[in-house]
Amino acid sequence: MKIRNWKFQKSSLLLLVVVVVAAGCNTDNRIDQTKALKEEMAGVKIKRVTDAQLVAAVDEWGKEMAVIIQKGLEKELAQHPDEALKYCVNLKHVPLVAAIEDQYDVKIQLLGMLAPENRTLAPKERELLSAYVYNAERDLPQFDNVQKLNDTLLVYNAPIPKTSPICGECFPDQKLPFAVWRVLFDKKAVIRKMGE
Repeated sequence: MKIRNWKFQKSSLLLLVVVVVAAGCNTDNRIDQTKALKEEMAGVKIKRVTDAQLVAAVDEWGKEMAVIIQKGLEKELAQHPDEALKYCVNLKHVPLVAAIEDQYDVKIQLLGMLAPENRTLAPKERELLSAYVYNAERDLPQFDNVQKLNDTLLVYNAPIPKTSPICGECFPDQKLPFAVWRVLFDKKAVIRKMGE
């Protein structure tokens, strides 16, 4: 009888150990952690992207963004004509602009005729903006542009048509209707987005 009781205790103890070990293995949590780890490792993987591919991606996304953010700002200006400067000065008040900045990890700005004098901008970019002002003063055609500013930043500029209410309402003191979108891209964010 003692032997049978001892076997029962031994098998009960073994069953208890198995249950405790099994309960300790939370497979749902492990699967979530594994998925998160895989995503993190995918983000760290070395991706070979040429400068031409980077510029092409920035150009394509910039064109799409310029159309969307222009419509978004024009809509806000039409709905809130008394608050035009609020939306022009702080584009984060425009829901479409804020959403694009978050989704693509970019910085969007609206520039006027004084932009070439802005010393915080790269010299190469100020030269380009001077060309935009020159073309606007002579009523010459304007085109969008992508510039590589340095090893980590690219900038997309798109002139806004002078017929857009943005030119007059956001820059009422300018001598002629003029505005340019400036979308600043981080190279790492572009590469990461290209991998999605």
